[in-house]
This record gives sequence, C-alpha cells and structure tokens, in this order.
Amino acid sequence: MKHNFLILLIASLLLFSACGGSSTSSKSGGELVGVPGMAWREPSPYGMLPVPQGFINIGPTDTDSLWGISTPRKPISVEAFWMDETEITNSKYKQFVYWVRDSIIRERLADPAYGGNDLYKITEDQYGDPVEPHLDWSRPIPWKRPDEDEERALNSVMMRHPVLRNIMLDASQMNYKYSTFDYAQAALRRNRLNPSDRILNTDIPFNPNEIIMISKDTAYINEEGLIVRETISRQLSNLFDFENSYIVNIYPDTTCWVNDFNNAYNEPYMRMYFSHPGYNDYPVVGVSWEQANAFCVWRTDFYERGMGKNARRLEPFRLPTEVEWEYAARAGKSENKYPWDGDGTIAAKGCSYANFKPERGNYVKDEYLITARVASFAPNDYGLYDMAGNLAEWTSTAYTEAGILSMDDINPENKYTAAKEDPYRMKKKTVRGGSWKDVATMIRSDLRSFEYQNQGRSYIGFRCVKSRLGYTGKK
Repeated sequence: MKHNFLILLIASLLLFSACGGSSTSSKSGGELVGVPGMAWREPSPYGMLPVPQGFINIGPTDTDSLWGISTPRKPISVEAFWMDETEITNSKYKQFVYWVRDSIIRERLADPAYGGNDLYKITEDQYGDPVEPHLDWSRPIPWKRPDEDEERALNSVMMRHPVLRNIMLDASQMNYKYSTFDYAQAALRRNRLNPSDRILNTDIPFNPNEIIMISKDTAYINEEGLIVRETISRQLSNLFDFENSYIVNIYPDTTCWVNDFNNAYNEPYMRMYFSHPGYNDYPVVGVSWEQANAFCVWRTDFYERGMGKNARRLEPFRLPTEVEWEYAARAGKSENKYPWDGDGTIAAKGCSYANFKPERGNYVKDEYLITARVASFAPNDYGLYDMAGNLAEWTSTAYTEAGILSMDDINPENKYTAAKEDPYRMKKKTVRGGSWKDVATMIRSDLRSFEYQNQGRSYIGFRCVKSRLGYTGKK
C-alpha cells in the first residue's frame, strides 16, 4: 500500500481555493475579516495522552563521577504532541502482523494462481469508472469452510517446520511495502524545481541549466525472494524524486532472547514471548528501528482509513525525537533525573519505582525477572507509564556524540536516513530510558544510548507520538 503524499502536497497548495468560500464576499462590507472556516478540534488518538508544549534543560544537571558518563546539556523548547500511554505491546504489534498477513491472503484470493476471486480487489468506483486497484477489506476472509482454491491461498502464508513438523506462520513473507514523501528535502530552497527560485539574492545570477542531484531510497524483491534496498542518485526532475519506497519484513526477531544472552536458557521466551496470549500485555521486543518506523506508517494509514469519509489530513504517527522523549519522561521538569520526583529508585515502603536491575544479579527484587506487563508501575506526572526501565525505547534521532549540541533549540532533531552503502557506524539511532536488565543509573531520563537501526533487542521497544494541531498552550 502507498500513501499518496504527492497529491496531499498539491492539495495543501490549493487550500485557499478549496476551503472557506470566497474571500471577496460582500457580507464583509469591504472590511478585512479573514476567510471563514469550520470549527474543528483534533480527536484524541486512542491510548495516547497529551504532552503540553514547554521548556526544559536537556541532559543531566550534574556529572556522573561514578560512571564517567558525559551527556551534552542544552536548554530547549518543544511543541505539544500526543504520546502513547504505554510501550507498544505484543497484542498491538500482532495487529500489524495480522494486517500484513491478511493483506497477502486477500491479494492471493484475487490472484488467478490461487483463489481467482476478483471480488477481493476493487478496480472501479460506484459509477463504474476505473480506479487504481486496491483490496476490498470489507470482504471477509473465508477462514471457515474454504473451497479448494481459497484454501490454497490461505495455506500460502503458512509453512511446516522442516524438523519439528508443526504448522506456523511463514515470517519471511510478512513484508510491508510503503512509500513516504520527504517534505523537508522537497522544501529546501536548493531543491526547487524552478532554478530561478533557488537563490533569493538578486546580485547572484541563476543558472537555468543547473543540475541538482538528489538521493532517494527504493526497494524491491528479487528473483530469490529477498528484499533488496537501494539508494540511488538521480537528477532532480519532479516531485516524485522526493518519494522514498521501502519494503520491511516486520516480524519481530524472536531469537533476540538467545542472541542477546548466549550463555543463558532463554529458549522459552524465544518460543513463547511474542506468540503466547499470556504475554499479550507485555511490551513487544525484537523490533528494530526500521520495523518501528514501518509500524508508524501503517498505524497512520490504518487510523485515517478508520476515520471514514469525513477524515481530515492529520499529522502522522511517528517515533519521538530524542528530545521529545526526554521532555515527556521528565514531565517537563529540568530538575528530574527520573520520571518521578527525587533521585532515588526505591520508595519508602521498599517498592521499586520501575522495572530494572536493583542489585547485581538480583533481577527479581522489583518482582520481575524480565519485562513486566505495561503499566505495572505508577505513571509520571504526564500519565505516561514505564518511561524508565521495562524496555529502553527507540527514538527517531540519529545518534552522534555531540547530541543536542548539534541541534536547534526549538523542536530539536538530528534526522538521518542511512543509505545501504553507508558505513555501519552511521546507522546508529538514539535509544532512551534503560530496561529491565539495566542498573539504576542507566534508566535515568537524562542519559542516552544507541543501537543500530537494523538490530532488534530483547531490551528495546518503542512507543509512538503524534504532533498536536491547533494547540493553544493550555493543557
């Protein structure tokens, strides 16, 4: 599936001609009264809480002499946004996996090589005019009593384990295809399609034959069934040059429990943590930064489709920036090292404030050996759970040692989409919050770490954010 960002960009340029009626209405009596508009209030996304705009000193207020950690510090301001109340759970991520599975099945139910039922794909509108073919999600999958062709389509996403002989979902097929439009690159003056718009200084002549080279990501599946991602360079010619396409296998790396701990018996987690319903309310693990981004794109499309015909274009779901994450974790308080007030991690009654490693080797002192169900500990002042411990969390920010010092002081971000050809060291993404396996210092909100964007871990999860529109400054 694909977001039609290009059409939306063009539509936004036609805003004044499409909304609010005429600006020359005689009812204004010749006075400047503005273009009338409809009353509008952004709906609260389910499972998300508002984080107000504010100011905070990012980074620790004092140097950690014990661990020798040096973290950049800087005063910054951030815009308001929505944030998931908890980390994304196994149950919520399964919804993504099942959607991908069902989309593959529907495609094959319409494919003559499998089901051959063209009713599963819409090719014309209600008036009989042709439209871009797309799946009919209103038509149910025949799980019960399928005929021979339908059963072949259903079974095509399953596999038999070559040794254990049990039937299981073929994770290698769970590939999500999507496209994004790079608004920031398209907006840069040096990338304007009209050469005369690239330089505002009228003392400098523009070159009408200037060649601008851009890079864009593309992906395809080769003859061996493998995902191939390429970053290509091409001459700028139209807006489609800013559209990037991706194919991501979105099934979590369930083997992370074994690969992260080579000398431990964690095989039960590998087999059961994601698949068993007993872990539904636990945070999903083994999801890479690339997979988390794919989840955000899917969630955006799923949300907008669910809003129906009256849906307005809203800001997309995305990973939080490094600064947004810290600001939300500390509830906007510069003096907070943790999501709670004070420097301690144990309450007066001996209870832990978070799921972490309280003592050397004593993982269960806080009552949990590995992850805990989300929201097992008290939230911070913004109502957000598990912003310290349980799982460290992906952010959208590329990791550099300079950190915040290399960013602006308003809505700071350091975004870099690494090309396949880039050195591996350039594929580091910032991780925040610490996890169930970390000691108290490592779960501080004001400290930062990193992981490579294609690596899933048993101690890294994520949550989504969404920019708030029309925010007035009030909570």
